[in-house]
Amino acid sequence: MAWNEPGNNDKDPWKNKGGSNQGPPDLDDLLKDLGQKVSGVFGGKPSGSGGSGKSFSSVGIILAVIIAALVYAFSGFYTIKEAEQGIVLRFGQYAGTEDPGLRWKWTFIERIIPVDMQTTRDLPAAGFMLTQDENVVRVEMQVQYRVVDARNYVFSVTDADDSLSQSLDSALRYVVGHAAMDDILTSGRETIRQSVWEELEKIIEPYNLGLIVVDVNFKDARPPEEVKDAFDDAISAQEDEVRFLREAEAYARGIEPRARGRVKRMEQEAIAYKEQTILDAEGAVARFEKILPEYQAAPEVTRQRMYLTAMEKVYSNTSKVMVDVEGGNNMMYLPLDKIIQQQGSAPRVIPQATTGLSQAPVSTNTKPSTSGRSDRFSSGRN
Repeated sequence: MAWNEPGNNDKDPWKNKGGSNQGPPDLDDLLKDLGQKVSGVFGGKPSGSGGSGKSFSSVGIILAVIIAALVYAFSGFYTIKEAEQGIVLRFGQYAGTEDPGLRWKWTFIERIIPVDMQTTRDLPAAGFMLTQDENVVRVEMQVQYRVVDARNYVFSVTDADDSLSQSLDSALRYVVGHAAMDDILTSGRETIRQSVWEELEKIIEPYNLGLIVVDVNFKDARPPEEVKDAFDDAISAQEDEVRFLREAEAYARGIEPRARGRVKRMEQEAIAYKEQTILDAEGAVARFEKILPEYQAAPEVTRQRMYLTAMEKVYSNTSKVMVDVEGGNNMMYLPLDKIIQQQGSAPRVIPQATTGLSQAPVSTNTKPSTSGRSDRFSSGRN
């Protein structure tokens, strides 16, 4: 039969403890035993007197107070990282800021909110927008910002990051709505970026968000997929136009210096020719002035000498042939230039006919008549 069945209840362990019927142990007895053991550990006398219970109560309270004080003291230490700044809230009210390092706060009284002050954060914005010329374009832009005032960043608005995101979207739609689609897709991207930056700073300035905009990046702008091919062709044509203009400018920059160089060379050659002509004329005049007194002193001799000099210049550059027209129908001549070139070789006979009449050999040693030569010279002078 189980000990807890009705009827005989002698097997109840709480009543038969120690061999006699006893009730459950009293809580005071348990605490007293525990106090005696603790007081024995700390040098007290583990007796059953009432003084030892009083001693245990005071020691336990002191020990608990000391442990609680230590736990409270150590729980107040905290660390603020190098890139952060701590916002101190005392009973929920702003009480100041803390610099990086190891700090201590009143637990349950003060609260610390760390704020990253050095990290550059990114915030994207994108969407389909209507341009000034009533075209739809999808624009993607990204803003980079940093916290400069921790108090304003935490307390000026409910969520500074969300406020900045809404301001960026508003500024982007305002600028795109006042720009043409061609400018957004092609050459006006930098202008759009600068305009969005300026408009964003104007929007967030009254709210004192404690933020500074570091940069605004224009990531992408494209038309809807339905008309993307047509816009791609237009953009390619504009890029070709710019490329052709650049090539033309490069060609002009290459041709112009060479043309200027040729002009300069021609000018210098003309100046040199002019100076040479003037010097030649001055030399001719000087030579004539020197010859004139000689001519006036002996005109015939001077005329004869000038004639011989002129003929020497003329005959020095021409082939010379001596012809003998005396002695019948045969005309004989001597090619003096050939004879001079063949000096040192054996004499040979050179036949030649010029009139179709009978030919006669002429020896290279034949000398022409001097009378005919003098007559020709005299007739030439006349």
